[in-house]
Amino acid sequence: MPDAHSDQLLSEVAALPPLPGVYRYFDAADQVLYVGKARNLKKRVASYFQRNHDGTRIGQMVSKIVRMETTVVRSEAEALLLENNLIKTLNPKFNILFRDDKSYPYLKLASHDFPRLTYYRGAVEKKHRYYGPYPSAWAVKESILLLQKVFHLRTCEDTVFRNRTRPCLLYQIKRCSAPCVGHISPEDYAHDVANAESFLKGETQQLLQTLESRMMAHAGRLEFEQAAELRNQVAALSKVLHQQAVDNVSDKDVDILAVKVHGGRACVNLAMVRGGRHLGDRPYFPVHVEDASALLPGQDEVGGPAPAPAEQAVQVLEAFIAQHYIGVPVPSTLITSAPVSKELIEALTEQSGVKVTAVHHPREQRRIWLEMAQKNADIQLARLLSEEGSQQARTRALVDALDLAPDSLDAFRIECFDISHTAGEATQASCVVFHHHQMQSSEYRRFNIEGVTPGDDYAAMRQVLMRRYSKLAEAARAPDADASPDAKGGSVRGRLPDLVLVDGGKGQVAMAREVFNALGLDLALIVGVEKGEGRKVGLEELVFADGRDKVGLGRDSAALMLVAQIRDEAHRFAITGMRAQRAKVRVGGSKIEEIPGIGPKKRARLLQRFGGIRGVANAGVEDIATVEGISRALAEEIYRALH
Repeated sequence: MPDAHSDQLLSEVAALPPLPGVYRYFDAADQVLYVGKARNLKKRVASYFQRNHDGTRIGQMVSKIVRMETTVVRSEAEALLLENNLIKTLNPKFNILFRDDKSYPYLKLASHDFPRLTYYRGAVEKKHRYYGPYPSAWAVKESILLLQKVFHLRTCEDTVFRNRTRPCLLYQIKRCSAPCVGHISPEDYAHDVANAESFLKGETQQLLQTLESRMMAHAGRLEFEQAAELRNQVAALSKVLHQQAVDNVSDKDVDILAVKVHGGRACVNLAMVRGGRHLGDRPYFPVHVEDASALLPGQDEVGGPAPAPAEQAVQVLEAFIAQHYIGVPVPSTLITSAPVSKELIEALTEQSGVKVTAVHHPREQRRIWLEMAQKNADIQLARLLSEEGSQQARTRALVDALDLAPDSLDAFRIECFDISHTAGEATQASCVVFHHHQMQSSEYRRFNIEGVTPGDDYAAMRQVLMRRYSKLAEAARAPDADASPDAKGGSVRGRLPDLVLVDGGKGQVAMAREVFNALGLDLALIVGVEKGEGRKVGLEELVFADGRDKVGLGRDSAALMLVAQIRDEAHRFAITGMRAQRAKVRVGGSKIEEIPGIGPKKRARLLQRFGGIRGVANAGVEDIATVEGISRALAEEIYRALH
């Protein structure tokens, strides 16, 4: 193994200090292969190059190393933090890697005299109050519904709130106290907001006591109507707490982490408890589990026996904790299905500024939570393995049905095109991509179609195929053409696909054939998806550009299921793009209402005066200012907003 590496690299390894640090390995293309940490850099890194790792995953990685970088740090905790920050940034191929999904939803109380309760996802602003994060949008909406039932907080937009003249339906069904029309005083509404916040913080018993004492005080002053309102709140809250008695424990904020490893894949199920309420679960599926596990058996050396499943579970769980809580609020307690290192928890405490404790053998309610999370991890991983197996079967069925012979079934790449417009307006073409047995949304593309007769789908298809494949065809004819592999070992976007699907029959296929003939590309790549008799789902037929007879795959065919999945995704992607483009072309009516000072009445006057939105957009400032209730300053604001 040492003979395979340059003298410079080996001398750098020999010169490493026996100190804690982080190392990075790079291949010939300067891509990061692996990021690791060590309490003793010299001993750990040297073990990669001093042993014979032939025929192993370690050997595959080590054989590709052409250079390395190292960083010496002060402690193991510092090395751990740096390692996982680099993993998230560099996406190395041989590290356990979790998708960077930090877009958690929150429940938001907007800053206002009558705060609005709403679902929120995005950057947190200090002027508002946020509760969460929640594991899913469903969990947020359930909480909002619960708070509406008990505390009657408003959920309407500020523009609606400002322009109400009578209560809405939510007031009628006792989901809102109608502050928009003065049915509740600011002081009483503020009490409801404070009570809702106490509930979200888990202060339920104190909240019940406060409500009951206020109710008795009103009754003592013979204010029976106010006392009845508080009595109803107490009853509703008691009912909610009774329904959720299993969650009514001393723990306020806890994350429960359960891991399952099987068949080279892993699932970490994260369950969240906030304010003493179990909010739900969210599964995470890391990549590179087998490759990374082979590199992690020892603290200071590599090349030992492969880790047992229990050790793999610990590695996956520790990788999740280290990566997930970068930039995410950390609760004070983590309940884990596998023991995690003391150094990791110390590093998490140092990074977050919150004293974090990890509990591996919980009792009572915590044990119930962990068992639920573990069960969900088992179910989610089984579902993933089942879906992956079925998707692979679909890919194989399509390859067999079309009599194709791809170099790799995993890298088999399909691109599918669809055209969408509304009566010729805002024509867009979509291109969706399928490989490695799944849709690759990061590689989707949209094309704005210009210079064709509105509604001419054939001309639109000709344009999009020419734009998509002309440069690829030129590159393919070049003598030094070489398609570089992507992160999964397949093909990058700059390589011709193995199959091109077009949503349409003979006409669209004929157009595609013209383009491919002009570019000198293989006609066997083109397949049209033609709707069957009566345009019924399941009766589609495949039309070939190279003259082969049509193929009907059959309603229950796995190949047809895959074709339909890809075709439907192309249609969805084209429709959403077309609608967004059309919304830009048309001046939307909602834009007027978004202007401060414009309510339903002024909007109606503007539309009536100018005959519609386009008329308002075409009017000048002087014309707009002649409308009743529209000042010169507001007219200028309207003009700026619509141009």
